[in-house]
Amino acid sequence: MSQENPSLQIYLNEYERVKSEQVQRLGFRDNLIYANLIAITGILSIAGTDVVKILILLVLPLICAVLGWTYLVNDEKISAIGRYVRYTLSDKVRTLISSDDQGLFGWETAHRDDPRRISRKITQLVVDELVFILPGYVAIVMFWINAPDILLSLRWVAVVEAFVLLFLCIQIYIYADLGKGK
Repeated sequence: MSQENPSLQIYLNEYERVKSEQVQRLGFRDNLIYANLIAITGILSIAGTDVVKILILLVLPLICAVLGWTYLVNDEKISAIGRYVRYTLSDKVRTLISSDDQGLFGWETAHRDDPRRISRKITQLVVDELVFILPGYVAIVMFWINAPDILLSLRWVAVVEAFVLLFLCIQIYIYADLGKGK
């Protein structure tokens, strides 16, 4: 059937491409969690009481913010691909084949109707906040408490990092996609 209709073939090829991109982004996004955990472990393993080691603590909020932002951007693109398939591509294919089949690309909507979706998404939201936000704030507090007098002038860096982490925290919440259905 798709060989008879070039437009349909184009749409089906497009579907394959966006799904392939989505899968690649999923792997990259998920690896960012591991990268962040490795960075946290590395920074905390060398942080200590001397000046250089305490100064290292200011690197962790920056790492958490950069990796967290990259995670969020990829997560949003993954969701955008899903929305595109659900709302735009499926409608184009339905129109082209003159069908009112709402089950077209069914997986794109089926997993959103799972009765445990909202609890799963809330859990993911909490995990994202714990992985990308909490360690940065812990490092800021540790720096603030342990910084010797010669580093007190750098507290402004910690304050800026705290605001950056707050911004990221809010963005992670906004993009959590807690809805159900199509």
